[in-house]
Amino acid sequence: MSETLHLKLPYLEAAQSQKHVTVNEGLRALDALVQLSVKSRALNTPPSTPVEGDRYIVAAAPIGTWSAAAGAIAAFVDGVWRFFAPQTGWRAFDENAGEFVYWSGSAWAREPSGVSVVSAHGAMTTLAIIEGDHTITAGTYNDTSFTIPDRAIVLGITGRVLTAIAGATSWNLGVAADASRYGNGIGVAAGSTVIGPSGTPVTYWGATAVRVSSVGGSFTGGKVRLAVHYLALTGVGA
Repeated sequence: MSETLHLKLPYLEAAQSQKHVTVNEGLRALDALVQLSVKSRALNTPPSTPVEGDRYIVAAAPIGTWSAAAGAIAAFVDGVWRFFAPQTGWRAFDENAGEFVYWSGSAWAREPSGVSVVSAHGAMTTLAIIEGDHTITAGTYNDTSFTIPDRAIVLGITGRVLTAIAGATSWNLGVAADASRYGNGIGVAAGSTVIGPSGTPVTYWGATAVRVSSVGGSFTGGKVRLAVHYLALTGVGA
């Protein structure tokens, strides 16, 4: 049966009997794919008790019913899993992660966060945010694995304690050159927050880790979520 190019919806054929079957098949696909929002993209195994209409992006190493569907959109329709192969540029909201993702042609990627102003010749100013979770390890300070980009003009860093920080009475937020640039004496209880403006925007001449430093004792555990708010410049083109 012939199909549409992008959504692979079945065409009605001339003199086809039971045309409603084909129409309903197309409607099911549209209902699954349009305004796409998935429960998660982290599962390799289908949930044990799916609800009719649930949609997932299958993770990279699936098993069981999903074994041949890595990267596909899995929709639970009429009591069975139906799989849809994504096309380059398709966009979905990951409800579990709380973020938009897109299909690059080979993988699902987190959609960049940012707003850009572009000149006629390609010069660009981008307002962007890099956000990441950091699990605190033992010691007097931790540097995050995610970094402030090279030549980023940082407006500030904000954060929230996700899991209570143990071993310290408070903590500071900054970078190696200034450990409290973005906050000091921050609370250790879950839910504690920090909003740390730079004062004067700071340019970083190289990728730079964010540093969390303990106060009143050494860290023994905890988890924080941090967001770097910055401007990025792109030069003019030809």
